[in-house]
Amino acid sequence: MQSTDLGNKESGKIWHRKPSPATRDGIIVNIIHNTSDYLPKVLRFLNVAFDSSGDCLLAGDHQGNIYVFDLHGNRFNLVQRTAQACTALAFNLHRKSEFLVALADYSIKCFDTVTKELVSWMRGHESSVFSISVHASGRYAITSSSDTAQLWDLDTFQRKRKLNILQSVGIQKVFFLPLSNTILSCFKDNSVFAWECDTLFCKYQLPAPPESSSLLYKVFAVTRDGRILAAGGKSNHVHLWCLEAKQLFRIIQMPTKVRAVRHLEFLPDSFDAGSNQVLGVLSQDGIMRFVNIQTCKLLFEIGSLDDGITSSIISPHGRYIAAIMENGSLNIYSVHTLTKEINKPPPPLVKVIEDLPKRKVSSGDLKMKVTSGRVQRPAKSRENKMQTRILKQDLTGNFENKENELSDGLNKKRLQILLKGYGEYPTKYRMFIWRSLLQLPENHTAFSNLLDKGIHVAFLNLEKTYPIKSRKLLRVLQRTLSALAHWSTIFSDTPYLPLLAFPFVKLFQNNQLICFEVVATLIINWCQHWFEYFPNPPINVLSMIENVLAFHDKELLQHFIEHDITSQLYAWPLLETVFSEVLTREEWLKLFDNIFSNHPSFLLMTVVAYNICSRAPLLNCDLKDDFEYFFHHRNNLDISAVIKEVYRLMDTTPTDIHPDSMLDAFVALTKGQYPVFNQYPKFIVDYQTQERERIRKDELDYLRERQTVEDMQAEVDQQRVEDEAWYEKQEQLRKAEETRREMLLQEEEKMIQQRERLAAVKRELKVKEMHLQEAARRRLLQLQQEQREMELRRLDDEIERKIHMRDREIAATAKDLEMRHLELESQKRLYEKNLTRNQEAVAKEMREDADACRRKADLEEHMFHRLIGMDQTQNQKTQKLIEENLAKAEQACLNTDWHIQALHKQRCHDLHRNECYQEMAKLLRKNRRKEIEILNAMREREAEKREEAEEKDLHLKSEKKASTLSEASRKWFLEKEINDALHAQHACNKGLDTYPGNF
Repeated sequence: MQSTDLGNKESGKIWHRKPSPATRDGIIVNIIHNTSDYLPKVLRFLNVAFDSSGDCLLAGDHQGNIYVFDLHGNRFNLVQRTAQACTALAFNLHRKSEFLVALADYSIKCFDTVTKELVSWMRGHESSVFSISVHASGRYAITSSSDTAQLWDLDTFQRKRKLNILQSVGIQKVFFLPLSNTILSCFKDNSVFAWECDTLFCKYQLPAPPESSSLLYKVFAVTRDGRILAAGGKSNHVHLWCLEAKQLFRIIQMPTKVRAVRHLEFLPDSFDAGSNQVLGVLSQDGIMRFVNIQTCKLLFEIGSLDDGITSSIISPHGRYIAAIMENGSLNIYSVHTLTKEINKPPPPLVKVIEDLPKRKVSSGDLKMKVTSGRVQRPAKSRENKMQTRILKQDLTGNFENKENELSDGLNKKRLQILLKGYGEYPTKYRMFIWRSLLQLPENHTAFSNLLDKGIHVAFLNLEKTYPIKSRKLLRVLQRTLSALAHWSTIFSDTPYLPLLAFPFVKLFQNNQLICFEVVATLIINWCQHWFEYFPNPPINVLSMIENVLAFHDKELLQHFIEHDITSQLYAWPLLETVFSEVLTREEWLKLFDNIFSNHPSFLLMTVVAYNICSRAPLLNCDLKDDFEYFFHHRNNLDISAVIKEVYRLMDTTPTDIHPDSMLDAFVALTKGQYPVFNQYPKFIVDYQTQERERIRKDELDYLRERQTVEDMQAEVDQQRVEDEAWYEKQEQLRKAEETRREMLLQEEEKMIQQRERLAAVKRELKVKEMHLQEAARRRLLQLQQEQREMELRRLDDEIERKIHMRDREIAATAKDLEMRHLELESQKRLYEKNLTRNQEAVAKEMREDADACRRKADLEEHMFHRLIGMDQTQNQKTQKLIEENLAKAEQACLNTDWHIQALHKQRCHDLHRNECYQEMAKLLRKNRRKEIEILNAMREREAEKREEAEEKDLHLKSEKKASTLSEASRKWFLEKEINDALHAQHACNKGLDTYPGNF
């Protein structure tokens, strides 16, 4: 057993050497997925799904990694990372590269395995989706959860219908029946309903299980033909339902070690026509047992108690089994290896028979004990027991002819009795019975060698001669005819071979090997002596038919002779088409049930019986076209009556004209290699082959020459066409150029008109823009004017407030001065007496001081008048410049007016402040005179009192010093004001020179 670790690889090989699975377990490869992190862990696989071809497998793990395993190409690829666990997978959609995955967030996504892109995202479920069933066409899908099932259209990815149920009744499974339009819904209360897919009409409901059975269904499986439903649950019983009869027809009891069934699935077989006979049952112990539902025999099993299986799936063609193990790995099993022991040929039929006296026959020898253990070679054991039973019956005197014993335990005599009783074989077992009657060897290797030779040259253009709507059916017919032609050369020249093989090809189109061997067996046995007069119809065989017809119905034969109707018209069309043109499918199958069960002469007798049973309409026919139409179209004829007539003819026809005396008995195809077929005139076939080869070569030469001529003619025609096209193109170009010139002139005229209209529009827009700018400018000026008025009002309020404060300060100062004046007056009266004595001395000093003070006051007044003059000059210049600027621009005028008003307010404020200064100066002078008087009084007092003279003198000096400091301060103040005024005048002149309003 090989083991492959996916690791972190996104692609690679599944196995590195050719797998050779062991017979005991049948494992091709074990696939595990371990991470390569610091702490490695196993990523468990959760779901698997095969595609429709059965060679590609889709698997998803619990981290959302989805891989595609190509078992035919030995490759694996990581196609998607969904980042969440997948709960269900489906890989058999209409578009082969797409697949559906149900995720843990209750959504369903569709991805493409080639582009690895998201195709669609479907939502609608409110719980985990555990099942996805896809219609046989791949265009519809059903997704099932515990509370609902939804039908989706996979072309548009839209939800078509939704199945809502009661909460108390949960869903077990909803799925499509294979190859049909029926939906089967299974619920937890054991109710099973069948619905029509298109109309969702309830077709039927299965009855309840027997009351004695307490089994609650949990798992289900259906055969590929959709006729049998298997159901299981928490029990070792498996119920088998017949969906056609809608009844429970069998209950299989598994071994006692099986306590619950976890999964059911039928094993497909290429040769059972969909009626699968082997059922896989996965139980709670992790072992999947495969049993035959007819014989209830255990065939083989996979898995073990140590390495159990959690879920599994079988490929559609039945070659592989993919199982997810309990450890999270994925095992791929080979069904061929597991069934190798079962499919071994039976042992030789020769058995040693002991003498009768030495061994007595007991009743216990006829009993068979069925065990539940694993049977290593169940098929061989069954055959041994069957043969042993037959020999014992021989000993008891019930010996039957050896040639009547068929493979698979069938007896030809008993089948004939059954056939005569019911008229036909059961539809379900017909193919199985035919294979047994014809004893098909199923030579896979020999047939593969014939197929490997490819399509025979005689049938390369078969679709032209026989147009068939179904491409698949045409390919199968082409391969079958090619295999027959490669088997024997005669069949490449047989014109009616497609008509002969077509009904069998249509019947066995899914199994080409069986189809080929049935046709070959038919040719060897029922077409004896057909090719002795090749390429003409078999005159000898037709003569046999005519002799039998002459014996049983001379009137009908005489009627044929009178109207020049030969056996090539009333017998050969039926033979070369094996009645497929004149019978329906059911009638044809019923007829061939009898043909294959009897001697090869039965087919010739059928032709005679068909004519005899149709004698009434044939006797009414007079034209040859009517006869031809009759034998090439279906007629109102009871096939049962025809078959009954055939049996009568077989029994009543004399031996000398009976076809069975001239035809050999049935001979089956040989095992391993097919027999050589040379029952035809070889020289004619060789001559026809040579002639056909010569004709083919001549035809090839002719075709080659004709092809050369046609190529030259085609080149000439092409050149002529190209020249005509060139001239036509030149003419079209000239016309197009003229048209373009006219269009260009029209476009230029239109452009000029548009430019004029555009210029007018631009003018209008310009005028509107000017108006808008003017309105905006006016609004801006109005806003600025309002803002400046508001600013002026705010300044006026500020000035008024300051004036009010100044008036209050002046009033307070005046009151202080009045108080000071009163104090001085009182002091004057106190010191008048003392001052009178020194008045004269002090008067001189006072006059000098007064003159000095007057000179200083004159100087200060001159400086003050100069300051006032400079202010007036500056104001005049500023006013003149402002008037000029007002004339230049309205905006500048407003700004200048605002400055003028501000300066005017400031000047008024300065004038008012000067008046205050003057008043203050007056008060100071008045106070100074009073102080002088006080000083004079003090000097007079000092003169009177020498002791106080020095103190008074010091006081006088201090007062003079204070006066000097005050004068210096006033002088500095006036000089500073003059300098500030000069600087302000200079700055104003400079600002007016650079004002932006000056253009």
